[in-house]
Amino acid sequence: MGYADGVFDLTDQVVLITGGSRGLGREMAFAVARCGADVIIASRNYDSCVTTADEIREATGRRVLPYAVHVGRWNELDGLVDAAYERFGKIDTLINNAGMQPTYDSLTSVSEKLFDSVLNLNLKGPFRLAALVGEKMVQAGRGSIINVSSTGSIRPTPWIVPYAAAKAGLNAMTEGLALAFGPNVRVNTLMAGPYLTDVSKAWGLESLEPSRNPFAAHALRRAGRPDEIIGAALFLASDASSYTTGSILRSDGGIP
Repeated sequence: MGYADGVFDLTDQVVLITGGSRGLGREMAFAVARCGADVIIASRNYDSCVTTADEIREATGRRVLPYAVHVGRWNELDGLVDAAYERFGKIDTLINNAGMQPTYDSLTSVSEKLFDSVLNLNLKGPFRLAALVGEKMVQAGRGSIINVSSTGSIRPTPWIVPYAAAKAGLNAMTEGLALAFGPNVRVNTLMAGPYLTDVSKAWGLESLEPSRNPFAAHALRRAGRPDEIIGAALFLASDASSYTTGSILRSDGGIP
């Protein structure tokens, strides 16, 4: 094992990833498995979880548990945690990645149902899951919780106000949980910028002229590839970040 392999080694650890069957969650799930971890893939679409789990198992040989859950529903999260501990006996890293960013025509067109759905999935669910898993991590004497946020939380536009508010709450929650679960459990925010996942297809980038590059003001002048989230995620999941907690790690191409 080389030096870097040892620093980022997750052999025989267990990682729970919500929203882990597609997009950035899928990339992170493959990455931790390739570093030796067993994985719980959780999302609303069970078939998608199974497909991703089978692919990870075939590619890495690690154990993978697919689990269908709606993270925005408080009463479904106990079952997810119970299933994870029944199967693996522990969770070393929790990645709160599941989220949604619906758009709307105007602020007054935002319904109470839409607002609640956004807050439930992006903030309430991660809080409950972190509370359930974090206390077990404290009892075990170790653990890492990664809350996946968005640059929208610090650069909100008029079209993502509920989402931006929820992610800003997630940023604040990270700091409070780091104090609550320290000194042996670390809690950090991975703040993602624009990435070219399936969600980005709605942006219509293919039809834009190069001169209309929406990322021209960014330091890297482009959106990220999904696999470019891996380095930041592995840093926060592994002992490479053993002195990092309550922090926000931005992976956003240098937003203005």
